[in-house]
Amino acid sequence: MRPFRFAVQLSHAESGAAWRALARKTEDLGYSTLFMPDHFGEQWAPLIALTVAAEATSTLRVGTLVLDNDFRHPVVLAREAATLDLLCEGRLELGLGAGWMRDDYDQAGIVYDPPATRVDRLTEAIGIVKDLWAEGSCDHTGDHYTVTGATGFPSPHRRPGPLLLVGGGSRRVLGLAGREADIVGVNPRLTEGFYGPQAIASAAPEYYDERVAWVREAAGERFDSIEVQSLTFVVQVVPNAAELIEQMAPGVGMTPEQAAETPAALIGSVDELVENLERRRRRWSMNYWVVHEGDMDAFAPVVARLAGH
Repeated sequence: MRPFRFAVQLSHAESGAAWRALARKTEDLGYSTLFMPDHFGEQWAPLIALTVAAEATSTLRVGTLVLDNDFRHPVVLAREAATLDLLCEGRLELGLGAGWMRDDYDQAGIVYDPPATRVDRLTEAIGIVKDLWAEGSCDHTGDHYTVTGATGFPSPHRRPGPLLLVGGGSRRVLGLAGREADIVGVNPRLTEGFYGPQAIASAAPEYYDERVAWVREAAGERFDSIEVQSLTFVVQVVPNAAELIEQMAPGVGMTPEQAAETPAALIGSVDELVENLERRRRRWSMNYWVVHEGDMDAFAPVVARLAGH
């Protein structure tokens, strides 16, 4: 089983100085990575902010969770990611996704294509980015991109390229992730374009059994080298887990037993959470867990117990 790693997802801070301090705090608490999402709401531009966070720290990895492929041409993205990876000496984890949040597309006036089209475009983009990183050039003619004699300069620090993270909740995306990614984020389904009833219902633990099986099937022999990641939405480090879970379960359409096991939530004392995470790693091979800024202090004792083990 892969050693545990933990990350914090952040979006912005009050100032540049506060952002640098937050990055250093993330590193000091033992978290492996500082992640940023990629939406058009109240958040900073991820690649710029991550560059500053990397410069303010020495060992902290920085990553995107995840960039929307429809917002950046892959030739542009490959160069920007390679530059950041070069400057931070291999600490970048590039998360790339097909896009899902309808509001982003509506705000920017970007066409919100059907999921199959967006996944096809993501598949082509990943091939282009990987070729530019590894080969230093790319020629590609596909349904969505035509690239002629593109140059992959600069070369990233990490060879053949930064760690690639792909996540999702559908069979097609998780199959692509199993074949191509170093880190696979196993998520609820977001085909509605927002966090709605379908997404919440799809966070039941039995669906994660199915999703990890899809990743394993697509990855084949390389599955053991993949990190399996879960982004959490509810984190409560408390002594009365059973009581809170009993209260929470009806609101998310789950039984208390399902709510206690969903990877979308981590509820319990430090000892209970340690046991819970070890059990989930055995069940789903999940070794990489992401919490949000508001949870990072309370969850830090769990990180101290498990990181690297």
